[in-house]
Amino acid sequence: MKITKVYTRSGDGGTTSLVGGDRISKASTRLDAYGTVDELNSHLGLLVAMMQPSEHRDYLVGIQSCLFNVGTHLATDQSTTPLYASAKLPANAVEAMEQQIDALTAALPPLNGFVLPGGSVATAECHVCRTICRRAERVAIDLSAEAIVGDDIIKYLNRLSDYLFVLARWINISEGVEEPLWK
Repeated sequence: MKITKVYTRSGDGGTTSLVGGDRISKASTRLDAYGTVDELNSHLGLLVAMMQPSEHRDYLVGIQSCLFNVGTHLATDQSTTPLYASAKLPANAVEAMEQQIDALTAALPPLNGFVLPGGSVATAECHVCRTICRRAERVAIDLSAEAIVGDDIIKYLNRLSDYLFVLARWINISEGVEEPLWK
């Protein structure tokens, strides 16, 4: 896709275009849903920039691409516009993330309490990503009460927040930082 102009002035009145051209308020639940996914993706980019090279950093970059699919899904009113095939998540996205969670969990010591968000800077940012992901999930669920939102989208966001929790633990441990626990 070639972008020739960043500004269009078409949103100056408080509306924006969805995939397919329908216009909606910038204060709508749909826009909140895909805007929150965009916010999450931006914070994941910051987390990737903070992390040392690893398979987990590479996996996060793949997640960023999947989040573009999630955002496109949420930005499409499927009652008026068919969903682009390219906007769908890979068929095994949730299962692949569960495998990542299981592998990370197996490499971690057992939890001895509730983990406080923090430790290293990258871990703190990972927890920020996790909480934004939880908000994205809540807003997507809210949107699903009034529009078509695929179950795979909700499952993916739910599993992603779980992944980010175990990844945060892994980052602290791999950086030799003691996990801060709630006392």
